[in-house]
Amino acid sequence: MAELTHRWYKWPKKWMVFRETPWKRLWLFLLAVFFIYLIYMGKISYAGVLIMAAVCGIDAVLWVFVSGRWPWPFVIPMIGAQFLLGPFLTAIINWLARQPWVGQVSPESGIKFAAISILLCTMVSYALFVTFFRMEAQESARIRTQLELAHGIQKTLVPTIALRTEKFEVYGISRPSEQVGGDLVDAIVLPNGDVIAYLADIAGHGLSAGILMGMLKTAARTALLDASTGHPGVSLPLLLEKLNLVLPHVKEPQMYATLTAFRLNADGRAWYAMAASPPVLHWSPQRRDLRLMQEEQFPLGLLPISGFTGEAIELAPGDVLVVATDGVLEVCNRSGEEFGIERLEKNIAGNVQRPLAEMGEAILAGARTFGKQTDDQTLLVIRRS
Repeated sequence: MAELTHRWYKWPKKWMVFRETPWKRLWLFLLAVFFIYLIYMGKISYAGVLIMAAVCGIDAVLWVFVSGRWPWPFVIPMIGAQFLLGPFLTAIINWLARQPWVGQVSPESGIKFAAISILLCTMVSYALFVTFFRMEAQESARIRTQLELAHGIQKTLVPTIALRTEKFEVYGISRPSEQVGGDLVDAIVLPNGDVIAYLADIAGHGLSAGILMGMLKTAARTALLDASTGHPGVSLPLLLEKLNLVLPHVKEPQMYATLTAFRLNADGRAWYAMAASPPVLHWSPQRRDLRLMQEEQFPLGLLPISGFTGEAIELAPGDVLVVATDGVLEVCNRSGEEFGIERLEKNIAGNVQRPLAEMGEAILAGARTFGKQTDDQTLLVIRRS
């Protein structure tokens, strides 16, 4: 909330080039800026020109630092300080001129000293700039390599799901954003022929979300090893409870997961369970309408609670279930409008007769056309054959 309340006084993110640059690299850039400023002194004493160069160099460094890392209101006193800088330097030069220990400089000597000093300072500044940008390029290449590796791991952990049984078709797809995210879609065929399919979304972005997503997939598949035994209606609530017990010990405190899971039995019966996830859209060709299925339950990994519930769902031949992550529903256009449930409903209704793979691609294409993708976009689509 504080972030939203005080956003008005912050620079636009694209202007704050050095905000995230660590000091171990930033000091080279600031030192390079410092050495750019050397003032031609004419008859000014050597001591005077060194003081002027130092003051002007510090002023330049402060401008870079304040505009790059501090909120914009701090620029106002910097502007005011510029009106005092000239009189301050003039007072120092006049004071030095009255001192008997400060020798005067002839114009010839002053020009020669200025030329040599400017040349040396330019060379030092150039070398520092080149070193800084070389280090930034190396860091950028390292981050890009890590990001490509993380995307490769993510694709391995979240492949496209295309599964067909006698009673059900299951299709799942995840399109990652530029950042590494935590969306997960998975389907598991149990030894007795039943299928458990689920879609999960880890809160946040980056490697931490991707790592937790991998942990969640491993934990879910481990928890479902004995799902063939016992009453099928309790398998999904039990899965949620097990995940909620495991996740708090392998994640950062603020992270959590939302999850929607389905059990699709070989005899055609079906159940679902949800943990703080977006609603499921149920299309019925008999009714020719879409209905929303949602439950108010806690997300996974935040609180040590139990009592997760699941519900049976009646699916007639041709019925379709669709669940999408926030990356699809919260895509915004230039006016700030979200793609939302209503547009997703229209997209489903217009493509419901197509094969599931084509239907999923059409939904994602509609979201991409509506607005720029900023988050992983993941879908799980199920049809009763």
